[in-house]
Amino acid sequence: MRRKLLIGIAALLGLLLVAGVVLWILKPWVPKIVFADPSPDGIRVHATGVYANFYPASASGRWPAVMLLGGSEGGIGDGTNRIARALRAEGFTVMAPSYFGAPGQASQLERIPLETFDRALAWLKARPEVDPGRIAVGGVSKGAEAALLVATRHPELRAVFAGAPSGAVWPGINWNGFFAGSSWTVRGKPLPFVPYGRFRLSVLFGDIGRLYSDGLKNLTTHRGARIPVERINAPVLLVCGERDTLWPSCAMSRQIKQRVPSVALLAYPKAGHLALGPPLDKNDPSYGGLARWGGTAAGNNAARADGWPKILEFLRTRLVLPVATHTETPT
Repeated sequence: MRRKLLIGIAALLGLLLVAGVVLWILKPWVPKIVFADPSPDGIRVHATGVYANFYPASASGRWPAVMLLGGSEGGIGDGTNRIARALRAEGFTVMAPSYFGAPGQASQLERIPLETFDRALAWLKARPEVDPGRIAVGGVSKGAEAALLVATRHPELRAVFAGAPSGAVWPGINWNGFFAGSSWTVRGKPLPFVPYGRFRLSVLFGDIGRLYSDGLKNLTTHRGARIPVERINAPVLLVCGERDTLWPSCAMSRQIKQRVPSVALLAYPKAGHLALGPPLDKNDPSYGGLARWGGTAAGNNAARADGWPKILEFLRTRLVLPVATHTETPT
């Protein structure tokens, strides 16, 4: 009897091991990298060191431009593309570059050269549709982290906006291993980063935010990881949701504002990680997904309804774009 029990346990463990190996190979939890279609009003850019969706303003001439950075989904995600189209509909020329996942780029969000964004900005400035003296940078989540870093390196930028931002550099995200190095490099050298907090079993069930909230407590011992927002020459607007479950974006936003009081902050009590963007119709297939990382769909959408006009006004004011240019409805 005991022998049969041991054989049964060994068989079960063997099956679990095989299942674990299969899961590790297939990695069904890894999000698929998407490259949203820019047509009909945009073009796909595949230049040397630059892979992006580009949306020139509908009117002729040289117009203010926005470089928009997506988050840890990589590529050019549908959410990023939606924001890019909405900005174009308001009269801006918009570029949404990929910084990992595209041909010739890293396959994981780890050790991404900040020079990737330098090349994208150089390409954008050279476009005949763009006034190179009126460019803003914006981003959401890891894209917000990147946007703030880019702004510290480019004093010529006229405005910066960041949704669910971080005031520090965090580890990268490498789905092929358990540990990742820095998210970013400069001239091949990794930037200092704040390590994740203590691993908890709840992380295995989607409680990723604990890694960041626990890690943030150690920021005082990793001061080199702080993004030097004091160096940003342009006005900065931050947007966050108090119920963000992906990382503590409002706590990090307040840390940024404490260091630079002139930073504008929109913090929404009932919103989560997806508080920035144009509001969605309740019948939109993406509406329910607004609650994926905290808050309710209604709370996040209400934040968008309040914050999106303020973002547009911020950009128009800083880039000197007349309100009368709003002539289109984004698709």
